[in-house]
Amino acid sequence: MADIVSVYMGTPPIARTVATAVFLCSVGVYTGMLSAAPFVFHYSLLFKWPPALYRLVTSFLLTGPNLAVLFDTYFVFTYLSQLETSNSKFQKKEDLIWYLMFVTTVIVPLNALFTEGYLLLQALLIALCYTATQDQRGMNAHFYIITIPAQLMPWCLLLVQLLFPNGWMNMKVGLTGIVAAHLHDFLTRIWPEFGNGRNLIPTPGFISWIMSTPRAQNTVYGQSVQPPRGGSSSGPLPDSWRAKGPGRRLG
Repeated sequence: MADIVSVYMGTPPIARTVATAVFLCSVGVYTGMLSAAPFVFHYSLLFKWPPALYRLVTSFLLTGPNLAVLFDTYFVFTYLSQLETSNSKFQKKEDLIWYLMFVTTVIVPLNALFTEGYLLLQALLIALCYTATQDQRGMNAHFYIITIPAQLMPWCLLLVQLLFPNGWMNMKVGLTGIVAAHLHDFLTRIWPEFGNGRNLIPTPGFISWIMSTPRAQNTVYGQSVQPPRGGSSSGPLPDSWRAKGPGRRLG
């Protein structure tokens, strides 16, 4: 058991966390342990009181039924792992977190305006695939039993949706993922490199600040607190508050 936990904890943390959430939520819904209602997105639910803001996240956590639970979870983990470990655009964890925040923020209004899609994981999956394969041009990839150029993988994932129920709707939802991923690529890579501009959506500083705070780390033997790197203190209080100073008598 300890070996299984060790292997699991050794996988890329962002990919591991997202894929685990997708798998557990999907299994819970399709086995009847969880209601599907909180995972359904419709923009009108954001304007009720209280607003269902949690649906901006949960609508990306439910796969299709049956074998789609395994395949969608596998693809989410695979492409997130590639982005987290070997993609030059994401040098730090916070860069990938900001990417996920950006593409999901673009996907939501696109689907509200054009597709009326209510389960948005397919759009995120296609976006991850599109971004991951941009650095693999000239390489081949395996799509089930055939070999194709790597950059065609997102389009193959789109076309295969037509073989399943609600295929046309899922394909339209997936197209919004390509739009979101290409917009991110344009603003962060294409425009700076070919337009002599700058990165128009740099990673916000608050995400880096959150990532640098001391946090608990789960291990096989329990939980330990990981101090900030470099030995410097960080967190919500300024450093001057942490230092000891001369005493003062009150009154």
